[in-house]
Amino acid sequence: MANPTPRWRRKGSAARFVLLGAFVLFVLAPLYWMFVTSIKPSDDYLAVPPVWFPAQPTSVHYTAALFAYRGLQGLINSLVISLAATVLSALFGTMMAYSLARFGTGGRHLSFWVLSQRFLPPIAVVLPIFLIYRSIGLHDSRLGMIIAYTVFTLPVTVWMMFAYFRGLPRSMEDAALVDGCTRWQAFWSVAVPLAAPGIVAAAVFAFIACWTEFFFALVLTSRNAFTLPTVFRAFLGFQGAQYGEASALAIVSLVPSILLGVLAQRHLVRGLTLGAVRG
Repeated sequence: MANPTPRWRRKGSAARFVLLGAFVLFVLAPLYWMFVTSIKPSDDYLAVPPVWFPAQPTSVHYTAALFAYRGLQGLINSLVISLAATVLSALFGTMMAYSLARFGTGGRHLSFWVLSQRFLPPIAVVLPIFLIYRSIGLHDSRLGMIIAYTVFTLPVTVWMMFAYFRGLPRSMEDAALVDGCTRWQAFWSVAVPLAAPGIVAAAVFAFIACWTEFFFALVLTSRNAFTLPTVFRAFLGFQGAQYGEASALAIVSLVPSILLGVLAQRHLVRGLTLGAVRG
């Protein structure tokens, strides 16, 4: 006859479910309220008692946010800039991290110096960048924002990949060299495929950092290359806050991040266990 589950263990399981349910509610409740606000008529925003779901949902706030407030242009700019900066950051970050991990480039201090660049507050560097961009014609351009965001995300990408390459065994690369591969071929054909989960995880973090960045975009753009976060300024005007339009654009801004997380989920879980691979 099987032993009954001890009472203390049943209470522990129940407590875990309660905590998990509270966490899920804490995460999903703001998202639900933001979605409901985006489809509410304006009169229902501050109604008492609150309107939990509108009787007649409307899409007028989405139309206004995307077209009247130029949210669609901000969305396109954000996608182009974030994707380009992510690809460049992952490419350069992977090569730099491999050089640091395998050849000790720059000695012991270069790797920490690279990470220390991320410690600089944006306010300390944004003004010189603004002046340089104005001088060379990169202000308010997608190319200027791609360069700025690549530099902005590169330190974290290098450090994530540095830890990953240090955890990968050298034996497979050495075997490829013995078989006649060049060092470059061993890097692209052996090391990069082995490090693919780490590259994906670093790229996801770089994309999210670019997608949500506000301060650089506020200073370095105006009418042409403005990104999605800067559009939200338009919803706080003299005529009051535009809750519906702001919520609608916030819902739209969530879509790329959610899709990226779902598509990269398998690699992301493996990539976050940096250093777990051992020879």
